[in-house]
Amino acid sequence: MPALATAWFRALRPAQWVKNGVVPAAYFFAWGDPSQSAHVQGWVPLAAETLAVACFCCVSSGVYLVNDVRDVEADRAHPLKRFRPLAAGEIGVRAALAVAAALLLAGLAGSVCLPRAFTEVLGGYCLMQMVYTFALKRIPYVDVFVIATGFVLRAIAGATALTVRISPWLLLCTFLLALFLALCKRRHEKVLLEDGGEQHRAALAGYDRYLLDMQIGIISSATLVCYAIYTLSTETVQRFGTNRLGLTIPFVVFGIFRYLELVYRHDEGGSPEKVLLTDKVLIATLVCYLLTAFAVFLTV
Repeated sequence: MPALATAWFRALRPAQWVKNGVVPAAYFFAWGDPSQSAHVQGWVPLAAETLAVACFCCVSSGVYLVNDVRDVEADRAHPLKRFRPLAAGEIGVRAALAVAAALLLAGLAGSVCLPRAFTEVLGGYCLMQMVYTFALKRIPYVDVFVIATGFVLRAIAGATALTVRISPWLLLCTFLLALFLALCKRRHEKVLLEDGGEQHRAALAGYDRYLLDMQIGIISSATLVCYAIYTLSTETVQRFGTNRLGLTIPFVVFGIFRYLELVYRHDEGGSPEKVLLTDKVLIATLVCYLLTAFAVFLTV
């Protein structure tokens, strides 16, 4: 029983829940915005945002189980994915589908307690992920754009849960950063699997390693420029009452530089969530970023 429980825990991919950390972004920035801060006062908004994150965690785990069922044969031929519980035969396909359905229903049911707009965004996210699992993940570049769009939907969902606005610039930064991470992951897979990559992920046949290198450079640069414009724009300065949010720019630059180092010098990048949870330099950079942003908001 302990071994089976561990297998189910791994199958739910809890490490992937770190991606849902984008959901509370609206709460964080609304807290520092005088015109929006009334929406995040007290424990009710915090509870709503916590429920929103929980709903996304349930839905994402359900989607991952469906994905593993769909790709079980391909995963068994993969050097790393063959150890996943479904591919290794530790849990059954029917049981996985039943648990996936329960998780998807639980996430959608929980969303009913939040504003209707949140339920609509979560439902759209579920639909997009299902289409991605059964079709779009096999189309080069469409797959990474869908992944990036999923992060944008998370950010929008966090704002709808609190009925606060979120800057289009911040959504663009979220999209570009997610696209950057997705391209780095495709590069890692291309290098790891070499010429046989399309047998494990059909979309890899449409990617070129050296073209990916150029695209990663373009998107990382665009992300930095976009974030700098966001923090120093007239709209942001008026909204937060200060231009000192620009003090966070160095941490964003350093974080992207560090991630590029991990991708190109240490052959990491295949699992962004693992890197973000284990790399001490990136964790310290994120903590410094948050502390700096909090300090800016407190001094307004």
